Amino acid sequence: MTTSLVELHSNYREELRDYRLLCSKAGGLTVILLVLMGVALDYVVYPSEQKYFAMVRVLTSVAIGVALLSLYTKMGRRHVQVITFFWLLLPQAMISWMIYFTQGEESLFYAGLSLTIFAVGILFPSGYWQTLAFGLATVCLYYIACTAHAGGIQNASKFQFQLILIFFCALASSIYTYFNEKGRFQLFRLKDEVAHKNEQLARTNESLAKIKGQLLQQEKMAAIGTLSAGLLHEVNNPVNFCLMAIEVAMEEPQVKESASLQECLTDARQGMHRIQHIVSDLKTFAYRKPGAAADDVPFLFEKALDSSIRLSAHELRGVTITRELPLDTLVLGDEAAVIGVLINLFSNAALAMHKAGTVSPQVHVAAQWRDERLHVKVRDNGPGIAAENLARVFEPFFTTREVGQGLGLGLSISYAVVERHGGTLFAESELGQWTAFNFDLPRAE
Repeated sequence: MTTSLVELHSNYREELRDYRLLCSKAGGLTVILLVLMGVALDYVVYPSEQKYFAMVRVLTSVAIGVALLSLYTKMGRRHVQVITFFWLLLPQAMISWMIYFTQGEESLFYAGLSLTIFAVGILFPSGYWQTLAFGLATVCLYYIACTAHAGGIQNASKFQFQLILIFFCALASSIYTYFNEKGRFQLFRLKDEVAHKNEQLARTNESLAKIKGQLLQQEKMAAIGTLSAGLLHEVNNPVNFCLMAIEVAMEEPQVKESASLQECLTDARQGMHRIQHIVSDLKTFAYRKPGAAADDVPFLFEKALDSSIRLSAHELRGVTITRELPLDTLVLGDEAAVIGVLINLFSNAALAMHKAGTVSPQVHVAAQWRDERLHVKVRDNGPGIAAENLARVFEPFFTTREVGQGLGLGLSISYAVVERHGGTLFAESELGQWTAFNFDLPRAE
């Protein structure tokens, strides 16, 4: 977004104040050096007054030094233009006094006044009004020095010529300063535009990097989809045979008389269904667009949570599961897929805590309604996730497990499942303390 003209001027004045402060300090030291070196001119032009003039030069230098020291204070930084204008007049007043003390309009020191006016206009970032005021003040000082000189003005034409010459110098210097100030502002505006263009370019590069990442992600998803299309066919046949066998077994009298056998066969059947859903998810999540609608079936999240805990019970051995749910957990979506998400989160948490030797491992599931969506948090007290891995946990094929312990697809599939329900799955972690996965599901109408 382009900076407004008012804001641009404000930023320019802020930068110009710092620049003027720097120039005033550096220029002040230079002027002190030149004032003191002027004793060489005194020796050539007025050798009889050299010692007296040297004392005046030292006093002028000290006064300039005091003014420069004030620039290091808060008030001095705020009024840098006024202080600079004051100390710049000191050498002009000194030269004018020397003209008054010596030969008046006949003194060659009037040239020093003109040179100083030009130096201020060229070297100092002063405003043109300030430069013009400085030039007019110099004209007044020269006029006073010549008219107050003992015997008054002896050569009127020479006085008038030199006075007009000093005035012309003041006018020319102020005109130069005006255009110099315009050019300086244009340069600042150009710099501001370049800075904004660089910001826009940085944002564009960031967007391109994200798009590149998304394209790489889509390529990986397409590869998974191609792989799982054949896998689905190969796995479905033996799974269907197992389901048929389970259904037949559940009709046996011994099974009907044993609650534990019925529960085991029910869990086995649910496990077979989960295998079907997992392979199906591998195929479908690679092709579904973000935000695409999931199966519109109302189900109780609490029931899905119970199923996921039961199906992952063998991995959750020794892990305490706690929950904090609202009374109403009726959501809309694909219950089997959500169960798969929960199983994946429980399995990852349990494996991480067991591997790290976490004392009293716990997983807490909390849910609450916000904006017609059930926001779920699954948090464990395990070892946490390193910062460099936290941003990659949902990347397909990324895993920190040892070879043979996982393909790194679980969280990628879970992310896609939640995305199909119009939500977002994201991770939080504090290394060595805890890890939490958050997602949300729509409320059933």
